[in-house]
Amino acid sequence: MDSEAVFLLETVNFAAEKHRNQRRKDVDKTPYINHPIGVARILSHEAGITDIVVLQAALLHDTLEDTDTKPEELETKFGHIVAGIVQEVTDNKSLPKEERKRLQVEHAPHCSHHAKLVKLADKLYNLRDLNRCTPVGWTADRVQQYFVWASDVIKGLKGTNSALEEKLEELFRQRGMLV
Repeated sequence: MDSEAVFLLETVNFAAEKHRNQRRKDVDKTPYINHPIGVARILSHEAGITDIVVLQAALLHDTLEDTDTKPEELETKFGHIVAGIVQEVTDNKSLPKEERKRLQVEHAPHCSHHAKLVKLADKLYNLRDLNRCTPVGWTADRVQQYFVWASDVIKGLKGTNSALEEKLEELFRQRGMLV
């Protein structure tokens, strides 16, 4: 087995351990790990990304935000580049939700190319998931508000990956949103 495959499997295992008790907010309570794996798969299968660093960051993108993982732990296990990308896409959970959302819109254009790829794939996964199944407790209006906010974030990521951007634009058009 080549070293990149080993690194990728080590990353999947780490993410699975960190997210092992978490569930998505859908009615099926889907295991949370499906999300980061799905984000990495979107990057590899739909965006043509083969850069191991980007794929590792996709697998780890929610570990700082949603688990007890520390930046130093990511850096030790996966190196400063992967850890840096994950930090770029991590919200500061000490801030109110509306402030975190505002900052995502504001910071999107200034992220590294690698972080922009992860953000695009993450938004694509989440929007598809919202179309598939509304989270428990969400109204149709809240889903629509998420689409509007995600569109604002994605505007700051334009020019990153045409394949992902086209798929996102199609989702917005299906909702009757101008892109």
